Amino acid sequence: MARQYCGQLGKRANCQALVSLTLAGREVPVPVALRRFLPEEWTADPERCAAAGVPANEMAHRRKGEIALAELDRLIAAGLRFGLTLADGGYGASAAFRHGLSERGLTWAAGIPRNQKVYGVDVQLVPPSGRKRRPAPDQEPHEVEAVLADLSWHRVTWRRGTKGPLAAQFAATRVRAGDGETWANNRHLPGEEVWLVGEWRPSGERKYHLSNLPPRTSLRALAAAIKARWVCEQGHQQLKQELGLGHFEGRSWTGLHRHALMTCMAFTWLQHLRLAGQPPTGPGKNAAPCSGTATIAKPASPAPRHHGPAVRSPRHAHPVSALPAQAQATTRLQTAQVVLRPVR
Repeated sequence: MARQYCGQLGKRANCQALVSLTLAGREVPVPVALRRFLPEEWTADPERCAAAGVPANEMAHRRKGEIALAELDRLIAAGLRFGLTLADGGYGASAAFRHGLSERGLTWAAGIPRNQKVYGVDVQLVPPSGRKRRPAPDQEPHEVEAVLADLSWHRVTWRRGTKGPLAAQFAATRVRAGDGETWANNRHLPGEEVWLVGEWRPSGERKYHLSNLPPRTSLRALAAAIKARWVCEQGHQQLKQELGLGHFEGRSWTGLHRHALMTCMAFTWLQHLRLAGQPPTGPGKNAAPCSGTATIAKPASPAPRHHGPAVRSPRHAHPVSALPAQAQATTRLQTAQVVLRPVR
């Protein structure tokens, strides 16, 4: 528990943070990793960590991006295969995280802040002259908001929702990310060539993304890849609010991870029931993987003397109906997302 940024509130608050990896295919998300993030004030106090049951090998401070990359390595080593890695702005703002994805040979798309600096694709490094000791770019970097403001925006529909097509205005161009080595006045040299994508939502809000998808990728394909995170965001909302992930009020390392594991198991079981009760839908169709919810209304009673099997196979699987939302817990649990899309 520490005061840190909470996305659910949009500001800093006392909360516990989890790094989350979710595998999604055919609009069906399944959580595959939830790992607790420890702020520096915790890792700087070994006695406090030991009292909370933090393992000795987890007491070193790691950024959320470092935890996510380590979890990706673990999943890849276990044989998990996926085609595209998506991350929200909490990860995409880190150049080290984006570099880590590229170094692992992964195809990715990540959100970035509007003041992220980029260069044109034609930028060149000028050899040093005079007192300069290293090459310098022949053009100044610009913020992504200004770069996309001069482009034409096009309406793109990426999927159909329950209330009709989901669409927004998009613009994209190839750039060189300004995330190379620092060379002067805290400015960075050009990095790899990537896509810069802007999203202008009907509400007026604008979002910005970088992606290393191939240069010949269409604008519609870029938009569809970026918006594929939507189904996982719905899954995270269900995990935190309706399956109880956000209701945890303990302080121990083991307790939180056991609680997270149980909610993930419940979520996966509900997905199994939904898939058994309805045919899978292909891309572009509106599945309902997050429409059903389940929650535990009261603690389990002692086991009876005579009882049937612990788990029964239902004769007919039905979507689970929604239950009333529970009261908000005192302790908030914040999860950041990395979404993995399987190889098709």
